[in-house]
Amino acid sequence: MDVTGVDLVLVVGAVAVAPVLARLVGRVIELPLIVVELLLGVLIGPAVLGWVDPSQLLDFLAEFGVVMLFFLAGYEIDFGRIRGRPLRRSVLGWLLSLVLGVGGALLLAPDPATGVFVGIALTSTALGALVPIMRDAGLLGAPFGSAVMAVGAVGEFGPLVAIALFLSGRNPGTAAVVLIGFVVLAAAAILLAARGTHLRLHRLIAATLDTSGQFAVRIVLFVVAVLVAVSMVLGLDLLIGAFTAGVLVKIIFNGAPLDHVHRVESKLDAVGFGFLVPLFFLNTGLTFDLRALLADGGAMLLVPGLLVALLLVRGLPALLSAPVGSSPGDRGALVLLGATGLPIVIAVTQMGLDEQVLTPSLAAALVAAGLLSVLIYPLAGLALRRRLAGSRSTTAAQPASPESPGDAAGQPPVGR
Repeated sequence: MDVTGVDLVLVVGAVAVAPVLARLVGRVIELPLIVVELLLGVLIGPAVLGWVDPSQLLDFLAEFGVVMLFFLAGYEIDFGRIRGRPLRRSVLGWLLSLVLGVGGALLLAPDPATGVFVGIALTSTALGALVPIMRDAGLLGAPFGSAVMAVGAVGEFGPLVAIALFLSGRNPGTAAVVLIGFVVLAAAAILLAARGTHLRLHRLIAATLDTSGQFAVRIVLFVVAVLVAVSMVLGLDLLIGAFTAGVLVKIIFNGAPLDHVHRVESKLDAVGFGFLVPLFFLNTGLTFDLRALLADGGAMLLVPGLLVALLLVRGLPALLSAPVGSSPGDRGALVLLGATGLPIVIAVTQMGLDEQVLTPSLAAALVAAGLLSVLIYPLAGLALRRRLAGSRSTTAAQPASPESPGDAAGQPPVGR
């Protein structure tokens, strides 16, 4: 169905009003913005009010949105902070999640194909959703923030690799060869970018920062398009290319004046989080099959089970990435933040629906569990971290009980 003028106004209006609603609702309960966007999509879509129907144009723009989301997630990764122990532990934790998720799903699913789809969906961590939450909380530069970034980076890239190997429809051996070929090409591009200083490029970016040329934004989008196109030509998921593009652009910007980099980042945030990324989450709400979920009592009961499964399959293995000497609050928060998953869940369920492996009700249950994880787990994790940190500081600040002279001297006090 083609989009109409009214549809366009309603969709863009929903994108515009979402931050306002999030702030208003935040006076009662703090909701992540992406949850508000998704719920608005459900509200104005066929599931509730029926004001806007899914369309090819909105699907096309939503594809750009998810590409931009994964690009920005890749760009946010500071490998200087997460390399070494955090990255190694995160990879180990994700492999454990893969074993737990796929193994458990194969035991419970009606057939092996369904088990693989569900198992891979459970191994994801929504780095793209966590980055703005962690940034707003001022935690990205802390050791705890680095651990969350490592868990999120592996939790987004790992499932993409699993999708390429097991869900692409190819023989796993052939898929592995193709994936290795892409990794080699991407690694060569990253190494080439890391070797140069790119002074001419930086000067050109600086010269067009305040002009209609906006070369920085245009060249970034070109890099994204090239890597997404390469991944599509190779039959890989386009999100692998988008994620890799973020890592590559980050390296290209190394050495540029920090004020210029920050200004370019602001422009990219405006393109991504200002328009394209909200369209992805809004369109996800529009296409969410709420009726199929409500019509299937078993699927409804499955939602809390899947929510707990995310915590067990993905959250608990994230503990391996906890920094040495982490407080109980940090460890608890890391479990909850690691279990936050939505974009990969959406991608996997869409593939399962396209291949008729997942039923609409099961796909809706998976997306609903992912939505609830984004709604509940980050807020609960950060609240737990603050609460335990506050209780520890209060305990540490309590004055010692006064001692009698006999106590101070190590002798029993008189009358005891």
